[in-house]
Parts: sequence; structure tokens; C-alpha cells
Amino acid sequence: MNTKAGGAESGAEDAAILLMSLGEEEAAEVFKHLAPKEVQRLGETIAKMRTVSRDRVDGVLEKFTSLAGSQSHLVSDTDEYVKAVLRKALGDDKANLLIDRILQGGDTAGIESLKWMDPQSVGELLRIEHPQIVAAILVHLDFDHAADVLKTFSERQRNEVLVRIATLDGIQPSALKDLNEVMSKVLAGGDKLRKASLGGVKPAAEIINLMGASIETAVLDYIREADVELAQKIMDNMFTFDDLIKLDDKGIQALLKEVQSESLVIALKGAAPEMRDRIFKNMSTRAAETLREDLESRGPVRVSEVEAEQKELLKVVRRLADEGQIVLSGGGDDDFV
Repeated sequence: MNTKAGGAESGAEDAAILLMSLGEEEAAEVFKHLAPKEVQRLGETIAKMRTVSRDRVDGVLEKFTSLAGSQSHLVSDTDEYVKAVLRKALGDDKANLLIDRILQGGDTAGIESLKWMDPQSVGELLRIEHPQIVAAILVHLDFDHAADVLKTFSERQRNEVLVRIATLDGIQPSALKDLNEVMSKVLAGGDKLRKASLGGVKPAAEIINLMGASIETAVLDYIREADVELAQKIMDNMFTFDDLIKLDDKGIQALLKEVQSESLVIALKGAAPEMRDRIFKNMSTRAAETLREDLESRGPVRVSEVEAEQKELLKVVRRLADEGQIVLSGGGDDDFV
């Protein structure tokens, strides 16, 4: 069982080497175009690197030159190209419905700035706002970021926000303008705000998945009291730690390659015997025996620690699903990736 994903780790190191080769000013320009998590990961990788062989540097530069040389700009303005093609193919009315969906997010730079803020700060900023406003903002954040923000709220407000996320059917331009006024300098949006197809049952399920079992139960109970059908739809789209047993052998093996032994031990402390047996089955005899011994020798572990490690495993599972390496199955009958 590997402690790290070799390919992903190597890719991060290659990117770090390339940035260090560019120099401070050029690297800074590249960083401006990266997402917060990408900046953090590359920064950590650069900080850990001490010496790099000349051959490794040359190899990275040759690889980049080859990749860059294979790229070309087919059109000068891709946004305008998409609009023109769709309008010619579908007519203005139908095309306009798709254009906003395809090009959504272009006018939400102010909201994007929240991704650079820690969850506690975002929570402090949003806590006094109406749940509908909070829901409209949180759907722009990564699911795990939104989940951490909601953990800073009271149970009642958290539940009210998640109900609104689950029932959100896009965001009207007037609502986005209200967000800009509420957030002032933090959310300094433009005048040409389009309706964005954000929110809905799936995002709500993704966020609830990452909030821990105790909060998950409270939220679903609250939603079930108000709308049984909505609660069931959310549950059908959820994939929890217990659902890992539904993965096929190939999926579990792919997960084990990405997980550190210590994290797996803590996560399995709160797992059912059937789950443990399924994990053991997909390990070598020696690795399975070592894991059994670690589980038996490990003393009591706080529930919060177990839930935290299970949450990290679920993040890995979702990344592997996004990469197409595994297929997830939620609480319902339909598979989704």
C-alpha cells in the first residue's frame, strides 16, 4: 500500500521545478491564474524541495517544451466563438439558454475571492446574513470549503441554509446584485450578471457528506420534517463512508494506493466488521495482517478523529471518481461519478 499517489506527487514536483526555473516574477504571474488549492499545493511542494538534479530539471523543461509546442490557439475568442456557433445552430432563444450555462462564472470574480479565505472568516462574514443569501454564496465554493463554513454556524442556521441549497434552482441576476451589495468590497461583481446553474440536491448532498456523521443526521432529520421527498432525494445522491463497501475490488484497490496507513487505521476504528473484511480482502496477506495488528493495538480514538479521517478518505474517493478510476454508487439505485 503506497503512502502517496506517485503520479500526482510527481506531477506536483514537476510543476514546482518548472516554476522555480522561471524565476520569481514569471512564477508569480503563473500563480495568479491558479486556484487557491493549486497555489497551496505547489507552495508546499516548493517549500519541501531542497536540491534537484540537473537531469531532472532538464527533463522537466523538455517535457514542458514538448507539451507547449503541441498546443495551438484555434480561435482568438472562445467565448464569442461558442456564442456564434450555438446561435447559428439553435437560434437565439435556445442558444441563449445554453450560453449562460456554458459560460457561467465569468462575472463572479468577487465571489471567487472567498475561496482564498479560511472557513472561520467566511463564516463570520456570512453568519448574520439571510439563509438564502448564504446559500447563494456557498454554492460557488468547493464542497469541502462550504462544509467547513457551515460547521461554524448554529445548527438551526446550518439546516436552513442547506434546505435552500437543495432547493436552489439557479441564481437570478437580481440576487447576485444583492450579494455584491451585501459583501461590498469582498464581492465586487459586475453589472452583466447572468443566472448561474448552481445549487440543487446534488451540491447539498456533496456538502452534507463532508460535515461528519453527527451533523449529517441532524440536517437530514430537519429536512425530512419539512419535506420527506426532498430528504430522500438528497440521501439518494449521498455517498458516505459506509457506502465504500459498495465499491468493486478494483475501486477499493485504487483507494488503498492513495491512502496513508495511519489514516486508514483511524478511519477503520469506526467501521463495521464487514467493511474491515472488505478492505482486508483487497490487500496482500502481509499488509492485511499488519493492518489487523495496528487496529488491535490502537487504543480508543475520539469519534471526531475517526470522522475526520473518514472525511479525508471520501475526498480521495471523489477525486478518483472525477478522474474516472472508480464509479460511485449513492444511497439510491443509480450510479454516478
